Amino acid sequence: MKTVATIASSCPPLLQQALAPTEADELAGVLKVLAEPARLRLLSLIQSQPEGEACVCHLVEPLGLSQGTVSHHLKALLSAGLVTREQRGSWAYYRVAPEALASIRTLLA
Repeated sequence: MKTVATIASSCPPLLQQALAPTEADELAGVLKVLAEPARLRLLSLIQSQPEGEACVCHLVEPLGLSQGTVSHHLKALLSAGLVTREQRGSWAYYRVAPEALASIRTLLA
């Protein structure tokens, strides 16, 4: 087998061990969702709220995006398990899912 590349021994490893194929697929999917700057901003805006939650109506103005675009990004974050959603009457409130962020940290540590 031919060596593709050699990494210098002084370079710290990115991961502690090789990812299993399912772990790699899962992590890649989540990282794709996080690769969108608006979604990273949404996570930070939600987490920075006094109660740790925010309604779409609280997020539109700070992002400078339409309500529909914000909802689209929140749906992607929800599908990836990065936020949770609670319906209160006609409003949906979002919270960052700390366990999802912890699992990303674990996979990258």
